[in-house]
Amino acid sequence: MSASRRVLPEASSRRGWCPSLARPMPTGDGLLARIHPPLGILTRAQLRAVADAARVFGNGHVDVTARANLQLRGVSEATRPGLVAALDAAGLGDVRADGGPQRLTLTSPLAGLAGEAIDVAGIARAIEAHGIAIAGLPPKTLVLIEGAGLDPAEIAADIHVRAVGPGVAVLGLAEVSGVAWVGTWDAERVAPAVAALLSRFAASGHRRVRDLSADARAEMVMALSANGATLFPPSSGEVRGKGAFSGEAPPFLPIEAPFGRCTVAMLVRLAQVADDLDADDIRVSPTRGFVLPVRGPRSQCRCDAAAELAAAGFVTAPDDPRRAVATCPGAPACASGSTPTGADAARLAEAFRPFAAAGLTAHVSGCAKGCAHPGRADLTLVARAGTYGVVLDGAPGDAPAWELTFDAALERVWRAKPGALAQAFGPSSLRRQPSAEQTIGTTI
Repeated sequence: MSASRRVLPEASSRRGWCPSLARPMPTGDGLLARIHPPLGILTRAQLRAVADAARVFGNGHVDVTARANLQLRGVSEATRPGLVAALDAAGLGDVRADGGPQRLTLTSPLAGLAGEAIDVAGIARAIEAHGIAIAGLPPKTLVLIEGAGLDPAEIAADIHVRAVGPGVAVLGLAEVSGVAWVGTWDAERVAPAVAALLSRFAASGHRRVRDLSADARAEMVMALSANGATLFPPSSGEVRGKGAFSGEAPPFLPIEAPFGRCTVAMLVRLAQVADDLDADDIRVSPTRGFVLPVRGPRSQCRCDAAAELAAAGFVTAPDDPRRAVATCPGAPACASGSTPTGADAARLAEAFRPFAAAGLTAHVSGCAKGCAHPGRADLTLVARAGTYGVVLDGAPGDAPAWELTFDAALERVWRAKPGALAQAFGPSSLRRQPSAEQTIGTTI
């Protein structure tokens, strides 16, 4: 075991704090420092600054998160001051020092690019400005604003804003079972309304809106009566959003980092391609990748650019099965992980190809915390010091139906028929199988 790797006696069931530049989080490969690009948008110069910072002050690895932030790994106490100074100079420094959220809103990476039903980017900026002045907001507080196309899915937001018509949005509060939609607002009144909700939430002392009692949520809603709202009884039913664009969507090039991880060389190549395409900026995507908006005559060069980025290591093909598989860095990068999950996820992705084509998802988690994807997946493998707990149609924290070696689990995926993934793992009963020889070929 490497002397440089931090080992936790047992992985806590609760994920760590929200790291920032001023308060990085210790993990297996050093300190993890998180960058929160405003609205998830980077200039080409800022992207190069991130790559330089990862090379000089970290270990050269950069994670892309599901909230469209960036994480630099391998930072040390000795290199952290230089990192903070470099990113401050690039306009990517922390925006608050009170432990509150460094970035409060999440939008589509296409926000502001074309004719949207509401001004998603403008509303996000206004909410961020209001939020800075609200003391006591928990660090994970999130406002999801939908209405620009490619809207994030399966994000655990606290407050939801969704366009439902030209200049009109509906607001919702998170519940354990989903979202309770509470009223409609003219777009220009949305940010003050969200600010009122955030102020009440900050005073509650809870970590997430979904943890509030029904009475507490009702009090939050009543505080909105002076904000020009058309309130209605909370409803958990689906609210249909308004189509994002009045005309054609703008040309853009979407790419993903394989399993959300980049190297310095990949980021440098991305910046070069952005130069070649004359892309105004680079949008960080909740799909753990990037979007390059491409305008003008160079929009016809997207295919060549995609090929260049694929050669650099990015995922560009729509049918690449890695898009359907989530994983964390695992050991040794994460102190909570017991298994090098990245290599296992890459092998699983190839076997999972027919299931990915059918819309199924998989997750290879280094521990039960499930940092890469806390929600459900059709197949979840949870590392357990050399074996994996197998969870079908569930989350990493759910009880596993089987405990298998990775090779045993992979063999079952390879031999499973499309539409019959669950049957390949047999009846739901926990069984420990310590070696592939004992499990591969076993009749179930």
